[in-house]
Amino acid sequence: MTLQEIIQDFKEKTGLSDSEIARRTGVTRSTASRWSKGEIRRVSGEVLERLSELVGYNIEPALKGMDITIKIPVLGYVKAGYDLFAEENYIGEEEVSLSDRKLGDYYLKVSGDSMNGVGITNGSLVLVRKCNTIENGQIGVVLIGDEVTVKKVIYKDKMLILEAANPDVENRYFTSKEVKNIPVQIIGQVVSCKTYF
Repeated sequence: MTLQEIIQDFKEKTGLSDSEIARRTGVTRSTASRWSKGEIRRVSGEVLERLSELVGYNIEPALKGMDITIKIPVLGYVKAGYDLFAEENYIGEEEVSLSDRKLGDYYLKVSGDSMNGVGITNGSLVLVRKCNTIENGQIGVVLIGDEVTVKKVIYKDKMLILEAANPDVENRYFTSKEVKNIPVQIIGQVVSCKTYF
């Protein structure tokens, strides 16, 4: 990874400006701007330490082209089924590669078997990218009132369909009025899954 890629990725994830990055790392705004533009590729050891602290991992190995892993939170459980109340409940951390970290923001642990047809089984960890919309046919983390579930999201004939990947579990159908009133909200997209045996 280049310094520019690390800075751009950090800015996308946090929304911080070059000015704020400069303030937090003790450099000028123009220096932080030049990092963002790829005009500066190397930094002093002291600045490297401050940058590493800011982004949350040691960036030196990444700058040297080495594969590194970082830890991201496992924020709680999501039901592959229905009737699990939404509750952010930190249950640990999981190591991911930097490329996976670019894809997703956090993990959720799956409870249930409604998505086992696509490899998301009871106990799996799903990597989730925070978002409030996903494309038709993608797997999403969905809030239904106070309930949270993971399902394939289908938009059809002014309906929102939450489709299971297990024939023993019924799909759920919501009109646009129900989506608004219950509410039914997309809170993330599942981008990958880890299953430990």
